[in-house]
Amino acid sequence: MNEAFEILLQASFWAAAIRIATPLIFATLGELICERAGVLNLGIEGIMAAGAFTGWFAVYSGFDLWTGVAIAALTGMAFGLLHGTLTVPLGLSQHVTGIGVTLLATSLTYYTYRLALPEVTSPPKIEPFQPVDIPGLSDLPFVGEVLFSQTPLTWLAFAMVLVVAIILYRTPLGLAVRAVGENPAAVEAQGISVTALRIGAVMAGSALMAVGGAFLTMSAFNSFFFEMINGRGWICIALVVFGSWRPGKALLGAILFAAFDAWQIRLQPLFGSAVPYQLFLMLPYVLSILALVAVARRATYPKALMIPYLKGER
Repeated sequence: MNEAFEILLQASFWAAAIRIATPLIFATLGELICERAGVLNLGIEGIMAAGAFTGWFAVYSGFDLWTGVAIAALTGMAFGLLHGTLTVPLGLSQHVTGIGVTLLATSLTYYTYRLALPEVTSPPKIEPFQPVDIPGLSDLPFVGEVLFSQTPLTWLAFAMVLVVAIILYRTPLGLAVRAVGENPAAVEAQGISVTALRIGAVMAGSALMAVGGAFLTMSAFNSFFFEMINGRGWICIALVVFGSWRPGKALLGAILFAAFDAWQIRLQPLFGSAVPYQLFLMLPYVLSILALVAVARRATYPKALMIPYLKGER
C-alpha cells in the first residue's frame, strides 16, 4: 500500500495528471461559458470529437499545427451556432438539442473520416505539438518536470482559465454574460440582445470544447481514432457543477479528476491480476462522484439556466 501512495509524490505522476487535465480544462471552460449565459450544452461530447478530427485532418492535409487548432475552433463554433439557434430564439429543449448535436457531430465526424480515408487500415500519424522546455525553469526539481515541460496547448489551457476569469468578472461583457444567465429580462431592459449574447456565448464555449478535442489528436496523441473522446465531455459537465461555475475551481476539479485517472493507471501494475482492472478504471469516476456530491449542495447555479427566453417576456 505504501507504494500506491508513494506514486502521489512523483513528479512524473503530476506531469501526467496535467496532460490528462488539459482537454478537460478547455472543455470545462467552454461548458462553463455556455451555462453562465443560461444554455446547457450537451453537444460537448460530439463537438470535442469534431474538433479532434478537423484539427488533426487539417494538419494531415498540410496545414501547420496552430492553423489546425484554429480550424478545430471554427468547427466548434459552427456546431455552437447550430445549438444556439435551435435553443435560444426557437426555444427548443436544450437537453434534446444537445444530445442531437452530439449524435450529429460524432456521426458526421466518423462519416467524413471514412469518406476522406477510405483505404486506410490504421490511423495516419502527424507530427504533434512537442513539449517545450523553458530554460532555467524546466530544470527546477519537481516543479520543472510537472509544469515547465508541457506542450504549448497545455499552456494555452491555463492561460484561458485566466482569460475567461478576467472576462467574466472584470469586463462589461462578462457582466452581461453572467446577467443573461441570471435575469435575461434585466439584460433586455438595458437594450442588449439576449439572443445575440447567448448564441455568442455558446459559440465561444463550443470553440473551446473543440480545441479540447484537438489537444487529444495534436498533442496527447498523433492520430485520430474512433471513441477517443471516451466520455470526457460528460465529465466536463460534472466539473462545471463541481467548480460552482467558476473558472478557478473548475481548473482544480479538472486536475483532481486527471490525478485520479493517472493514479489508477499506475495502480494496475502494482496489483496485477489480483484485482480486476475494471475496478481501477472506475476509480476516478467513483472518487469524482463523491467529490461532486460533497460540493454540489452548496453550488449556486445560474437562475435562468435551461429556461428559454422570448423577447418581451417578464
